[in-house]
Amino acid sequence: MRLKTALCTTASALCALALLSACSSGSTTAASASGTPLVGVDYPRSDTDFWNSYIKYTPQYAKEVGLDLKTTNSQNDVAKLTANAQTFISQGVKGLAMAPQDTAAIAPTLAQLEAKKIPVVTIDTRPDSGKVFMVVRADNRAYGENACQYLGTKLGGKGKVVMLQGGLDSINGRDRTEAFNDCMKKDYPDIKVFGEATNWDGAVAAQKLQTRLTQHPDIKGIYMQSSFALSGTLQVLKQRGLLVDPKNKKHVFVVSNDGIPEELKSIAAGKIDATVSQPADLYAKYALYYLKAAIDGKTFKPGKTDHNSTIIQVRPGLLEDQLSAPLVTADGGTYGGVPSVKSDDTSLWGNNLG
Repeated sequence: MRLKTALCTTASALCALALLSACSSGSTTAASASGTPLVGVDYPRSDTDFWNSYIKYTPQYAKEVGLDLKTTNSQNDVAKLTANAQTFISQGVKGLAMAPQDTAAIAPTLAQLEAKKIPVVTIDTRPDSGKVFMVVRADNRAYGENACQYLGTKLGGKGKVVMLQGGLDSINGRDRTEAFNDCMKKDYPDIKVFGEATNWDGAVAAQKLQTRLTQHPDIKGIYMQSSFALSGTLQVLKQRGLLVDPKNKKHVFVVSNDGIPEELKSIAAGKIDATVSQPADLYAKYALYYLKAAIDGKTFKPGKTDHNSTIIQVRPGLLEDQLSAPLVTADGGTYGGVPSVKSDDTSLWGNNLG
């Protein structure tokens, strides 16, 4: 999905902040003369509340760890990301954080950065090939598995669900899709899953959901792989008279993925039923933490961390810090063995934007 400024007329107030950050790529959080290392951060997009929140947190954590900052916005376009990387190289950055949405096409850029001895941290996504200092990400397979266990429990192991997939050119889309399907086949074989590719596009997701509900009006569950589909999904359900209280027999159970404030409010209001809180704040914090560590010559090994996560070795030479991302529900119950936290829990970043 390409960034369109017009989208911000209907998005949250964070859009204004995001566009300002995207347009001010030449600015720094502190004067380079201060002697603190200069790093670059490429924002992948600024048309969703999740990424707008990440943009909001980034300058805060750069200052906290002692880094000067330059930013760009690749607008979900790997060609722009490649060009932005060239700009950062010319500006003399000592490290670079990025979130490539096309995880295969970024390999040549990573090779160039490695040749120039510029450490890279990727956030949210993991490159299919190439070397980076650290991947900062949550366990995306767990996202799909948690959504499966919640819907499987709520549907009593029977019925039909729609999975609004993200982009299958992304490791995130593939992980969430494969895990959801594998879990359903193993634990809930009597549930029929309709997978719909959307390329992280809310309009496409809404149209495909509308079509599936027309073909199969007895669909009782929806798994949205990201909050990009939230607004359109709620609109479709409302139009069809299905946006009703969870106790109503017509209710369609909806699980989302991100943990943005609007999702948490929708859970409390009974409009959707669950989400997975993807840690936008911690993505910003630990992306910059690992960049500073790389600049300082530190190294890491697989194992438990001091911030409630686990570093795994994905392949030789590639480490991934898998941050915590809890299932969030209205009641904080356990579903298919998966514990959850209540949507009003103050530990959730979506409840603490201020």
